[in-house]
Amino acid sequence: MIKVVPAPESATFDSKVRQPGLRALARKGKIRPYWTRALDDLMAAYHEICAYSCFRIHPITGARSADHFAPKPKDRDNIYEWSNYRLVCSRLNSSKRDFGDVLDPFEIEDGWFQLELLGYRVKPSPALDASKRTQVQDTITRLKLNAPLFYNERIKVAEQYLSGDISLRILEENAPFVAKELRRQGKLLPHDR
Repeated sequence: MIKVVPAPESATFDSKVRQPGLRALARKGKIRPYWTRALDDLMAAYHEICAYSCFRIHPITGARSADHFAPKPKDRDNIYEWSNYRLVCSRLNSSKRDFGDVLDPFEIEDGWFQLELLGYRVKPSPALDASKRTQVQDTITRLKLNAPLFYNERIKVAEQYLSGDISLRILEENAPFVAKELRRQGKLLPHDR
């Protein structure tokens, strides 16, 4: 994971999501999925990057979703709040569910999560104190960031870049965590250093 800078609320969010959602809660107390109306705006605001996997959610094949960082059953006041949404792929949203042991991509710092470049598995930075390392590891475990699907994709995009098949710009647009880690570890191709 990499730090995600919170994007400003879209101009139409209040009328498309917040107000209809609050009216539904006030009338019958029912939670309606009005947040799905914000998915296009979330995709644009966050450059189609999943906050947890740090891969581009491809518009044709990717299943995008809005994770309620503060889970709906635990924080009804923020169900229809832009600031509570994290753009994520549906696979990781279903892994996170309502668990509270996942670090917020808005609050982490770059470098807390690192890549081991032999197997492309995510690991906590050894520079973190023991408590923070545990939180990072709990996040990695909960989200299954080292499942074959994810590390195989990290390997694939890194090899595409290192072989010259894709540019650094394309790597950064599609897999910014991999790009940052190659840069941090001094593994960029000579013309990109």
